[in-house]
Amino acid sequence: MITKLADLWENIRVALDGLLANKLRSVLTMLGVIIGVASVVALLSIGNGASASITDQINSIGTNMLIVTAGGMGRIGGGPGGSLGLTMADAQALADPNQVTAAAMVVSQYGGEGQIIYGDSNLNASITGVPPEYQDLYDLTMASGEFISSNDVDKRAKVVVLGATVASDLFGSFDPIGQKIKVSTFGATVSLTVIGVLDEQGGSMMNDVDSSVFVPLSTAQTKLFNGRNSLGQLVVNRINVMAKSEALVDTAETQIDAVLRDRHGLEPEEDADFRIINQADMLEMATSVTGSLTVFLGAIAGISLLVGGIGIMNIMLVSVTERTREIGLRKAVGARKNDVLWQFLMEAILLSLLGGLGGVTVGIGLSKIVNLTGTFNSVVTLGSILLAVTFSLAIGLFFGIYPANKAAGLNPIEALRYE
Repeated sequence: MITKLADLWENIRVALDGLLANKLRSVLTMLGVIIGVASVVALLSIGNGASASITDQINSIGTNMLIVTAGGMGRIGGGPGGSLGLTMADAQALADPNQVTAAAMVVSQYGGEGQIIYGDSNLNASITGVPPEYQDLYDLTMASGEFISSNDVDKRAKVVVLGATVASDLFGSFDPIGQKIKVSTFGATVSLTVIGVLDEQGGSMMNDVDSSVFVPLSTAQTKLFNGRNSLGQLVVNRINVMAKSEALVDTAETQIDAVLRDRHGLEPEEDADFRIINQADMLEMATSVTGSLTVFLGAIAGISLLVGGIGIMNIMLVSVTERTREIGLRKAVGARKNDVLWQFLMEAILLSLLGGLGGVTVGIGLSKIVNLTGTFNSVVTLGSILLAVTFSLAIGLFFGIYPANKAAGLNPIEALRYE
């Protein structure tokens, strides 16, 4: 055992001597591996960061949330038997604890896009009509003022709550509470009084609260948009249903489907004219997509590692040619075939290992720079580092075998005659 360790150390020492004898060439050879490993670490960290960000966004809404929207493959149009969208009556039916027993909270919303105007400033924003329960459903916190109340909904009040980004863009550091803004939609231009400003919430897959404004649900339906169907019934864009627990999500989804099919006159075998989005299914799908994206990014980066491996093989073949007489001399004084094989194989492995460690350092640095820009969120994991280093070692081993075998197979007499 001690003899084997001594032989290993001797091979490492000889390999290091060989690399140090041509420092610039060794560094340039390692550069391909450094770039490859850095690419793997950086791209995998970006992929992991994207996956974590999407997962956090979905989890922030809650995996026991169901979102019901109008549309689907069922009958459409306002004629007899056609879909009339999701109505307030539909929402009230879903909120009935006797019909959807698995639901803890049912919150409707209605809105669209519009132009927000204050003085010389104007911007496009999402305008969402909501009841007061919307704040609790999405855990929205106030920076100043108050959220929409039941009284505001009952009176169709001309009031508005601003998202953090909208408030900053329109008013800067000025306090917007009590100020009047104009909201212009395709249907009307209405003056609204600002009653509240939300804390910065961050975007999500289903909502960008910071770039939105919120008005009473009734105000959005009757004063800002034409929120009625062909029968004059008030409609909603979306019904948010919070199940009592994650275990009851499927039960709630089944109950919602049954209630809406009954109300819309749809048979069980007919395609629905509504969609039920299950957050748990969305999380599973997003995880699958981001996982595939991460693998794809890693595979692209792995190509540069292969290029680095080819560079190692090329340099090792050149090294074998240059050191043919040295190999012949070593064999003449008693070096075995395995000794020569391991000498050159160890050089290839050291090139890839040192390049891999350098690449990890560069890759972590690039990930930190990406985080500082705020454009993407990158997460460096131990798994990505181990994968990159292991792959770089495998590359060195694979591309070093042929040159090492070539060196070990040289005839000592012919090697000594080589000029």
